[in-house]
Amino acid sequence: MNVTVEVVGEDSHEFDVNDETYADLLSEVDLSPHEVSVMVDGRPVPEDQPVEAAHVKVLRLIKGG
Repeated sequence: MNVTVEVVGEDSHEFDVNDETYADLLSEVDLSPHEVSVMVDGRPVPEDQPVEAAHVKVLRLIKGG
């Protein structure tokens, strides 16, 4: 399944996924589950859940250092 990961306010990435979790997608875009919320259809999803949506929004909660 093709999945679009949109990092809100930044850029979008396309991935082909099979059994990946949302945490796996975050790893691919160099983000930690501790600094973002993963949203599907406007609702947060657990990072350890298997990817089931074709479009995912990632909202940064922390930026910078």
